[in-house]
Amino acid sequence: MLDIKFVRENPDVVKQNIKNKFQDKKLELVDEVLKLDQQNRDIKKEVEALRADRNRLSKQIGTLMGQGKKEEAEEVKKQVASQADRLAELSDIEKEVEEKVKKIMMVIPNIIDPSVPIGKDDSENVELEKFGEPVVPDFEIPYHSEIMESFGGLDLDSARKVAGNGFYYLMGDVARLHSAVISYARDFMIDRGFTYCVPPFMIRSDVVTGVMSFAEMDAMMYKIEGEDLYLIGTSEHSMIGKFIDTIIAEDNLPQTLTSYSPCFRKEKGAHGIEERGVYRIHQFEKQEMIVVCKPEDSKMWFEKLWRNTVDLFRSLDIPVRTLECCSGDLADLKVKSIDVEAWSPRQKKYFEVGSCSNLGDAQARRLKIRVSGQDGKYFAHTLNNTVVAPPRMLIAFLENNLNADGSVSIPEVLRPYMGGKEKIEKK
Repeated sequence: MLDIKFVRENPDVVKQNIKNKFQDKKLELVDEVLKLDQQNRDIKKEVEALRADRNRLSKQIGTLMGQGKKEEAEEVKKQVASQADRLAELSDIEKEVEEKVKKIMMVIPNIIDPSVPIGKDDSENVELEKFGEPVVPDFEIPYHSEIMESFGGLDLDSARKVAGNGFYYLMGDVARLHSAVISYARDFMIDRGFTYCVPPFMIRSDVVTGVMSFAEMDAMMYKIEGEDLYLIGTSEHSMIGKFIDTIIAEDNLPQTLTSYSPCFRKEKGAHGIEERGVYRIHQFEKQEMIVVCKPEDSKMWFEKLWRNTVDLFRSLDIPVRTLECCSGDLADLKVKSIDVEAWSPRQKKYFEVGSCSNLGDAQARRLKIRVSGQDGKYFAHTLNNTVVAPPRMLIAFLENNLNADGSVSIPEVLRPYMGGKEKIEKK
């Protein structure tokens, strides 16, 4: 969420930013919110004038009473009472106007970084760099669900009976591999200095609206009926929410956390929930990382965060590439975002396995996450990134480590989490 003062002083910048994000329908909101802002400031001026006048009149009443001029004092009292009524009326109007301003400001997108490429949607994202050599083996790679089923590791039919499409049972070595990847990712991030966290898996509405746009909320979140609670779509939300309405001493920054959690998503508006596989699903688990830092440090942390994901995937022998998200593919709160995509030998292309985002002070402004520094208080910057999100990550893992005989090799770094196994074999 932008500062209303910034919008007031830079309306053309805000409008151009909206155009760059191809959200022209929001252009009129800028003029609307500026009119409301002016109305709000006019109200505050009138309130200030009335209060000053009321103080003056109150003193006058005391003077008149002391002089025995009771009738004149009563007339002044009537003026004070009239002003009190007007102040009460203005207070109600002020609350209404401020609520309208807040509602609009929650919809106006954050200012994107100048380095972000301009484009309408994810088809115009820009490849930045490749890590590792993509390989297509000389044997056929089955669909990922078939690989999992060959190990007795996936049961979609039972899950469909229990919960419907978009759910799954992982079994045996595949389930163990899933847990091993999560545990390895946890320790990988702890070794890089992040504090491990298991957060709440449900959050209140004020946290939801603080960390994401209304469009994302509608497309992603499951609401608990009868409760002011939502199932998290990613643990970044509850980790950032941990700092809601707090003032952090500058010396205590940065805050760097890595978390495990299950994640729940409606996937509303997605291209259908696959019945055959586990690529797009309603429930999955994830290791996440977040940073709360000083504004001048957020660019540096952004580079560190996405590199963590690249390094983790490369340690598991999975080729990856990074994509710069274009303006039209950025959610409204994001300043800049990079997707990490893993190589799929079966599809002979890359697919998304993680996303790193710098949100500037947008979340901090909504959640009132402030920093106390030598020059006063200011809003922190927040960033987040996926460490690893199986079972989607398992698709890349299984395809890139599959052998001609149908077995899957276990990279050395993962073997301690798999009981020392070097391979998983077909049933």
